[in-house]
Amino acid sequence: MKTLNVIKPLLKFMASMLIFLFVSRLILSIVYFHRVLAISNWYLLFAYGIQMDLLFLSYFCFLPALLLLILPNFIINKIGQFFRWYFVIIMFYMVFMELSTIPFINEYDMRPNRLFIEYLQYPHEVIGMLTKGFLAPLIIVSVLAVISAFLLIKLTKNWFTETNTKYIYKLILLPFVLVVLLVCARSSTAKHPADPSTAAFSSDHLVNDLAISSGYSLYYAAYTMKDEKDAGKMYGQMNYDKALFTVKSDMHIADSLFVNDPNSPLLHKQIPLKTREHPYNLVILLQESLGAEFVGALGGLPLTPNVDSLAKQGQLFTRLYSTGTRSVRGIEATVAGFPPTPSRSVVKLGYSQTNFYTIAELLKNLGYNTSFIYGGMATFDNMGSFFTGNGFERIIDGNDYKNYIFKGDWGVCDEDLYRKADETFKSYGDKPFFSLVFSTSNHTPYEFPDGRINLYDKKKNTRNNAVKYADYSIGYFFNLAKKSNYYKNTIFIIVADHDTRTYGKMIVPIRKFHIPAIIIGPDVPKGTYNKICSQIDISPTALDYMGIENENPMPGRDLCQFPDSIPGRAILQFYQINAFLEGNKVLIMQPGKKISSFIYNREKNTLNSVKQDTLMKDKALSYVSLASYLYHKREYNIPYREK
Repeated sequence: MKTLNVIKPLLKFMASMLIFLFVSRLILSIVYFHRVLAISNWYLLFAYGIQMDLLFLSYFCFLPALLLLILPNFIINKIGQFFRWYFVIIMFYMVFMELSTIPFINEYDMRPNRLFIEYLQYPHEVIGMLTKGFLAPLIIVSVLAVISAFLLIKLTKNWFTETNTKYIYKLILLPFVLVVLLVCARSSTAKHPADPSTAAFSSDHLVNDLAISSGYSLYYAAYTMKDEKDAGKMYGQMNYDKALFTVKSDMHIADSLFVNDPNSPLLHKQIPLKTREHPYNLVILLQESLGAEFVGALGGLPLTPNVDSLAKQGQLFTRLYSTGTRSVRGIEATVAGFPPTPSRSVVKLGYSQTNFYTIAELLKNLGYNTSFIYGGMATFDNMGSFFTGNGFERIIDGNDYKNYIFKGDWGVCDEDLYRKADETFKSYGDKPFFSLVFSTSNHTPYEFPDGRINLYDKKKNTRNNAVKYADYSIGYFFNLAKKSNYYKNTIFIIVADHDTRTYGKMIVPIRKFHIPAIIIGPDVPKGTYNKICSQIDISPTALDYMGIENENPMPGRDLCQFPDSIPGRAILQFYQINAFLEGNKVLIMQPGKKISSFIYNREKNTLNSVKQDTLMKDKALSYVSLASYLYHKREYNIPYREK
């Protein structure tokens, strides 16, 4: 019908993209069939897929539809090529994102999301990682993208020919077309419009992800970054006073220890088991991507003989969980003791660049020399800015290594890092010091010097071999340290920032948050700590072993004095999902969905739905809500700073 000629390009766009996205989803379902077929109602991913595709495609059609049906024909005929290229660009974006999906899923076990956006800020590191670790997928995706662009240009060549649809017919069509697009865009009769959480129909987060397109996944991640600033909008509102009371109660310390400073509501006195006139130094060796699955002492692969040996020389935490899946999340928890929120880590947020508590700030005010030592560039993930503004007096990064053994895309190798650390610590003489030493070698593309280890895998640059080299380097550092005067006066902590690829069938793959932590030093008991605990507990526990009486706002627990009768807990942020683990119970909060409770079977690695625990729900929501409040109110600090 000639009457419909004016909107034929919209219909062609919708039809061609729906077919393409259906085929793409079908291919992905075949590639990951072992995950899809494990879900009894797997077919729903195609039903939800069509719903989500119509929703997203309608966004792009609304403005062109409005213009095509309102503007006179002579104007449309003149600017037809503008509409054509608009649709070419949108279609290319959708196609490119689908082409990028399999490599991204293979690395992160989910469709492209905010991580895709954040990595674009660091082109040097990312280009090096892609060309060395993902060269074949990069070439394939690039070639297919070029071919797709050519085909899209050919496909749309005759989409916008001259139209002579009578204006009265256009005005008649206008309300019908706009209503249809609005209905598709809203795609819900509920109070709120549909969004990716609408398609969360299974217990496997990847299968849920397959129900939405990668183009929509990336768009929604970028769009919701503004809402991530408010945890209440994502998980449900929690009154500030109730959140504060609940978190304080869950810290299990005497009310008399809280300072009741209105500018720092969590500020409390910490009195160690043994106060020392000359407290010990503190060194945190933050290990890149060292999950429990790679640590022999935790039942993992036999890749860490040095770490396993050191575990016998100190206290090994056998059930410690990371707070997230990114390095900055591990830094946030380990150095600031700050619980995770759905926002980006405070390392990257504006309000926390100064006057935000870190253990470095606390120790600097107690006369300690403080430093951050890194083999790459401290500008990565905004670390340099955060550290400089919050108590780290000295930043040592890739620019400070003159005679290095080996340098890869992420910086100098771990041996160079630890040699620099040892030299730095010796330079302090008898002065107390704190240092965060952050490794890099165990990161794609897994580059390290030859001749250091007996390869576990035949191919050199693999994750397992990189872990083995990282372990070799830890042994190298302790051999240096034990020959130095500072060794006998220092508390050493070996802890991972996170595990490697966080994948699994569960909504939150809890096993992939399990990481090692070892504390070694004078008077540190040798043995294991077997209760569940979190990265946010590391700093409070370290301060106790150091023998420092102090005031700090950390909600983490001093595990040296934590009652045996109370179950441990951990807080896990899995992108936009927050999980609270206590004993064998797990409470999971997802954006736009009801909070759900499960029993976690650690041996079988399964989640079984149970009736909701109200007290546990309050705890989970309180931690994430209070963290958000404290950040925005700028009340996570220590009082003797300048206000």
